[in-house]
Amino acid sequence: MLTLRRGLAASRALRRFSTKPHLIPPANLSEGEKLIYDKLTDKFLPTELAVQDISGGCGDFYAIKIASEAFKGLSTLNQHRLVTRVLKEEIEGIHGLQVKTIPPSSES
Repeated sequence: MLTLRRGLAASRALRRFSTKPHLIPPANLSEGEKLIYDKLTDKFLPTELAVQDISGGCGDFYAIKIASEAFKGLSTLNQHRLVTRVLKEEIEGIHGLQVKTIPPSSES
């Protein structure tokens, strides 16, 4: 019985640390928002991601909020550089980009 309990505890711990978060994109994303959302999801496996066209719908200015383990130990500037590198092609065709990155909590 004791061995079974240890096995279950180890199994739960393994599951907790080995699963990757899978975000489901909101259904109401525009084509541009979806493209950015998909690229950022593929690259950073974010735990939180919001992409919003804040230009009034014309696709010229986007606001992004992203939380990812990829930002751990990086300065805010370097976190933003990572995001803008991934979106280099998209940035060429827009007028503005507002980026908020969130590194993992220091409590973990």
